[in-house]
Amino acid sequence: MPANNDHPHHVLILGCGRSGTSIFGEFFQHLTAYKYFSEPPYAAIKQMDFLQPIAIKVPAVSPTFPPTEGLSFPLEDLLKTIPQPLTIFWQVRHPLDAICSLKVGISKNWGHHPRPLDWKEWLDQPLIKQCAHHWNYLNTVGYEKVADLVHLSKFEAAILNTEHFANRICKLVNVDIEAEAAHIATWCARVQNTNNSKFVEAETSRAYSTKDHRVKVGRWRENMTNEDLKIVLPMIKDTALKFGYDLSSNFSLLDKF
Repeated sequence: MPANNDHPHHVLILGCGRSGTSIFGEFFQHLTAYKYFSEPPYAAIKQMDFLQPIAIKVPAVSPTFPPTEGLSFPLEDLLKTIPQPLTIFWQVRHPLDAICSLKVGISKNWGHHPRPLDWKEWLDQPLIKQCAHHWNYLNTVGYEKVADLVHLSKFEAAILNTEHFANRICKLVNVDIEAEAAHIATWCARVQNTNNSKFVEAETSRAYSTKDHRVKVGRWRENMTNEDLKIVLPMIKDTALKFGYDLSSNFSLLDKF
């Protein structure tokens, strides 16, 4: 599709696993304007025709296309493959919440991708330390590769101010909010901070879901001990601050933010 700002933009959603990339991606699955793909192999992206707006959540690694370090695909090649206009988002979540949520996947042979290059060297470390390393790697090495190309998107904004979040995204990608109003409302209704009758979890997230917490924003308070905090805070606090998450040196389970 030629570059034409009268049409919705193609969309690429990136970020560390368990940061809300799935529920964000499924926003575009609700919109009639889009064809949505969740974690397609990069080789499949090379075969897409892009005749209608495409939204892609975190391409999967394809062995024949060696990825840029910190990403799951070759960045330079992708920018040549997906036509303009293309809007790229980097999804981020409070690191302590993300680390808690990463445990299921990381415990299964480091099942979240892309893996840090040194992931095998961390296998004898406590699980929570592995998760902190994964979060920090993706949000430093990965993010820095695309920082100048992306719009930052926060999990907390999507969960706690859903309608505002959805409208902001529509404006960034040139979606007609009025035309898609009913579909936007359907997505907004399913996005909840607690497990309740209205909440509908993202399809690809269900295998990683656990019932050990009541809320999604701030779940770390239910899942982390002070000993856990002592382990992970030195690893992530500098990166966290770059994304607006201030984890001070005296941070504890009693602190509020």
